[in-house]
Amino acid sequence: MANVKTYQTQTVNIPQNFPAQQQPQQPGSQQEMAPKPVTDNPNYKGSGKMKDLVAIITGGDSGIGQAVAAAFAKEGANIVIAYYSEQEDASETVRMVESAGRQCIAIKCDLKKEESAAQVVNETIKKFGRLDVLVNNIAVQFPQNSIEDITTEQLYNTFETNIISYFFMTRAALPHMKEGGSIINTTSVTAYKGNPTLIDYSSTKGAVVSFTRSLALSLAQRGIRVNAVAPGPVWTPLIPSTMDGQTVQNFGKDVPLGRAAQPFEIAPTYVYLACDDSAYVTGQVLHVNGGTIVES
Repeated sequence: MANVKTYQTQTVNIPQNFPAQQQPQQPGSQQEMAPKPVTDNPNYKGSGKMKDLVAIITGGDSGIGQAVAAAFAKEGANIVIAYYSEQEDASETVRMVESAGRQCIAIKCDLKKEESAAQVVNETIKKFGRLDVLVNNIAVQFPQNSIEDITTEQLYNTFETNIISYFFMTRAALPHMKEGGSIINTTSVTAYKGNPTLIDYSSTKGAVVSFTRSLALSLAQRGIRVNAVAPGPVWTPLIPSTMDGQTVQNFGKDVPLGRAAQPFEIAPTYVYLACDDSAYVTGQVLHVNGGTIVES
């Protein structure tokens, strides 16, 4: 930690660089990262923009998902998170939501399976009786130097996690969503600029963009908005669990702002898309990427 430089925003002092580190497998543990991702802005004050709404956030145990859960709770929402395996991280999300005075349930499941989507939605309705916001956020990535190194097993895993789960969750959620509801999908800057070692990952994120635009058109007459967020580099467990130490040390330094984002810096974009501030916004992708210019 002594070698970690910090960057001072207007309100928060945040890590600017990262020591070399690796974790053995995805999804990775946020608790074992050094420094830990900053998922809560202590100076963020909610104003009731999501009062008594209910939101499902997939991958809500850590990283962007945890930051979104914390911000939604501060705006008055009750939260359901779906997570794969990291119990300690999921418990921290529950603690953060409850510290904001809201309720949170954490559901351990594998969203590559269609029945898991039904389970998450059914438990949400049983607990809260409503569903207003769906955040499709889970993802995996497996860097490979060549398409020839991408196994069939990896290909299916990446697509089933990063886009097919979004179909499953949306189909399960829609019967319970009413006019004014919001669906928010997490895509990536790689959908627009590509990445030579993340061919399958980038392909799924491009699919998320098309899914968002087409679904928005399909649901417009029902008054349900569909949008996406395309982050650039963000310090989450996905990074040390998929990259070597040297890559981790240089992570995020190639964007114009010269650093990776912390998850809390991404979360307000999701708040905007979830609440009535964006009531006239659908089918759009908002880019939060440190200054990378992309054609959308």
